[in-house]
Amino acid sequence: MSKATPKTLLELKSDLDSLVLKYERKEFIDSDPIQFMHAFEEKTDQEIAGFFTAIMAWGRRDIVIAKVDDLFQRMGYRPTEFIIRFSDSDAALFDDFKHRTFKPIDIYWLIKILQSILQQFGDFESFWKDCYQQAHQENRELIAVFHQRFFEVYPETPQRTRKHISNPEKNSSAKRLYMYLRWCIRKSEVDVGIWGFISPSQLKIPLDVHVGRQARKLGLLTRKQNDWKAVLELTENLRTLDPEDPAKYDFALFGLGVNS
Repeated sequence: MSKATPKTLLELKSDLDSLVLKYERKEFIDSDPIQFMHAFEEKTDQEIAGFFTAIMAWGRRDIVIAKVDDLFQRMGYRPTEFIIRFSDSDAALFDDFKHRTFKPIDIYWLIKILQSILQQFGDFESFWKDCYQQAHQENRELIAVFHQRFFEVYPETPQRTRKHISNPEKNSSAKRLYMYLRWCIRKSEVDVGIWGFISPSQLKIPLDVHVGRQARKLGLLTRKQNDWKAVLELTENLRTLDPEDPAKYDFALFGLGVNS
């Protein structure tokens, strides 16, 4: 489909808003990985659980949910406490853990980095806020700065582990990290909204195969690749529909995709 005109975009708004209302409901939580953020009461547990869940969210949702559950069981379902108290002797708990390209060595380094961040900043949001301030000063994308700062904690982190944290400056769509930010910034029946260092208006769309396919059918996206440039194009069009909350349309486009 050709690119939607401003008039066509506004004509789409009513239908897409209805789809948001249809899919952004509490019932959505039980079948989606975001359930792990709702499984905890403490903010620090929610943000750490959400981070691991988001970066592991590859493939079928039921498999992702099972693997994330396995990971947190190994942490005694106390992720913040486990990470703060983590020592090298605890690494054996993950010896046989695997999910897609995640291996025990990746979990080890991610925990080590998070431990250092929590020790320095107190919570994960404070680290993200610091990254945001640097990104604003340098006129760079937040997640690109996050990627840089995250791995500066331990420069010896293996390259294979670094690949699990996307970087828009490498033209990645960074879908999983934008989904994580959606979970943490937006407040709704589904998204937990525990962070306040940016507003929902600044969020970008988490672009996956389902969202990209539906966006192209509707004329919201003309770029063929699901990359960073496509994220910018789609988010700009969704901001035309709702400047204050463009990422809410993730529910509409994802819902259309998985149910079509």
